[in-house]
Amino acid sequence: MRHIPPQNVQRIRIPGTAETGGTPEAAEAPIWRRPRTVLWTVGGVVTLGFLVALELAARRYGTPGPITLQTREVIHAPKSGGLLYASMALMTVVLTWRQRFVVVGAAVAVDLAFLAVRWAADIDTAGGHPFGNGALWATLGVAVVAVTRRTGPERTLLLKGVGLALLLMAGRKTGDTWLLITSKTRPMVLDQYLAAADHALGNPSWLVGRVVEATGAVGFNFLDFVYGNLAVAAVIAALYQLRHVAAERRFPRHHLVRTFLVIGLVGPAFYMIFPVVGPLFAYGTGTEHWSAISLWAPDMPATAPWAVGELWPGTPPPADAPRPMPFDEITPRNCMPSLHTAWAVAIYIHSRPGPRLLRYAGTFWLIATLCATLGFGYHYGVDLLAGVVFTLTIEVALRAYDRGWDRAGLRLAAYGTVVFAALLLAYRWLPVEMARLPWLAGPLLLVATASVVYGYVRVTGAWSRETAPAPLPEPDPEPARAVLSAPAGPVLPAPAGPARPAPADPVPGDRVQDAVDSA
Repeated sequence: MRHIPPQNVQRIRIPGTAETGGTPEAAEAPIWRRPRTVLWTVGGVVTLGFLVALELAARRYGTPGPITLQTREVIHAPKSGGLLYASMALMTVVLTWRQRFVVVGAAVAVDLAFLAVRWAADIDTAGGHPFGNGALWATLGVAVVAVTRRTGPERTLLLKGVGLALLLMAGRKTGDTWLLITSKTRPMVLDQYLAAADHALGNPSWLVGRVVEATGAVGFNFLDFVYGNLAVAAVIAALYQLRHVAAERRFPRHHLVRTFLVIGLVGPAFYMIFPVVGPLFAYGTGTEHWSAISLWAPDMPATAPWAVGELWPGTPPPADAPRPMPFDEITPRNCMPSLHTAWAVAIYIHSRPGPRLLRYAGTFWLIATLCATLGFGYHYGVDLLAGVVFTLTIEVALRAYDRGWDRAGLRLAAYGTVVFAALLLAYRWLPVEMARLPWLAGPLLLVATASVVYGYVRVTGAWSRETAPAPLPEPDPEPARAVLSAPAGPVLPAPAGPARPAPADPVPGDRVQDAVDSA
C-alpha cells in the first residue's frame, strides 16, 4: 500500500471544535454582528442625526443647514470646487486605474457641460466656483454603481470610499453652520482672558502680525493660500497613506482621514465652552484690516464698533481685570482651541513615515499654518498650545483603540486630557497671575505642552519598534572544503560485490490493493 505523507493531508476545520475555539459561539459571527460593522453603523447613524440636528438649528435662525447647502451644490455653483475635487480624489483610492480615469473624465465632462449652460444662459456663480459640480456628480455616481451593480465586500469598499468623500465635502458645510450657531448662542466672548494669558508667551499674535504686515500683499496672500487649502493638503497626505487600498481591497486600520474627522467633530464643542473671536476682531478692525491687500477678502460686516479698541497688531492690551465682553451675532467664536493648528499637526504626524518630499511638505504646511493663524490675528498664542495638546491626545487615543486599548496609549490619552483641561482652566481663572509672572507661567505652559509631545513620541516609538519586522539572521559561512586531486595513474575498477536477488513478484492481492490506491 502507498504511504501518504502527512504534509499532503488537508485538514478540515469544523466549526464548534477545539480548533475554532472549542464552542460553536467562537465560529465566525454574521456580518451584521461583527464589531467593525456595528461601529460603522453606529457612526453613520450618529453622523446622520448630527447633520439633521444642525439642519433644524440653522433653519431656526433663518439660514439653510448643511444638508440643504450640500444638496444645492448638485446644481448651483459650489463654494469650494477644489475641495469637491480633493474629496473625489480621496474616493478614487478604492478604484482601479481604469475606473479612476473613467470617474475623472466624467467629472470634467459634467463640469464642462455646466460651464456651457451657465455661459449660454448668462447665469452668475454668485460668489461660488465655476467648477466642482462634476466631482460631486461623479462621487454620487460611484455610490449608485456600488448599490446597484456590486455586492458583498466590493460594495462595502466602494461605499466606504464614497462615505469618506461625502464626509469631507459636508465637513465644511457643517462647520459653517456650527460657527453660525456659536455666534447666535454665545453673545459674550472671553477674549480679554486669553489676551491677558498671552502676556506669558510675549504676545506672539501681535509680534507675528507686524511681521506679516511687513511682507505686504505677497506674504499675506501666500499664507492665505496655504491657510485656506489645509483640507487639500490633508487629502494629498491621505492619498499617499491609502495608495494600496485598491490592490489590498481594504482600508488600513489608522489613517489621517480618521484623525481629521474626529478633530472636526470634537473640537467645535469647545467653541461653546470657551467662546473667543480672536485678536483681529476683539482688538482690531476685523477683516477690514487686510481688505486692501487680500485677493480673497471675505464679505463680512464691520466689527470695529464691538472691539475694545484699535490695538492689534501695534499695541498689546493691558492685562488687568479681564471680563467677558459682548460681541456681534455674526463673527464665529472659533479660537479655542485652534483647529487649524490641530489639523496641521495631524498632517505633520502622518507625513513622517512618508518619503522625503512628503515629510518636507508636512513640515512646511505646519510652519506656514502657525504663521498664518498668528499673523492674521485669528488666534492667540495660547490657542495654539491647546491645539497641539488636543491633537496629540486624539491621535494617541485612536491608535490605542486600534491596538486593543493599549494601556500606555490610554495613560497618555488621559494625561493629555488632564493637561488640556488644566490649560483651559488656567486661561479662564489665572490670566492676571500668568501676565504678572511671565517668567514662570510661560515656561510652565511650554513644559506642559512639551511633556505631551514627549509622551507621544515615546509611546508611538515603542509601538513602532514592536511592529517592525525582525531582521533576518545572516547565513553562517560554510566551512571551506578541501579539494582532493585525483590520484595519478590508471583508475582501477571497483570490486564486484555479491549479486543482489531480483525483487519478488507481488502477489495478486497486493496488485489489486495497489490499483485501488492508484485510483
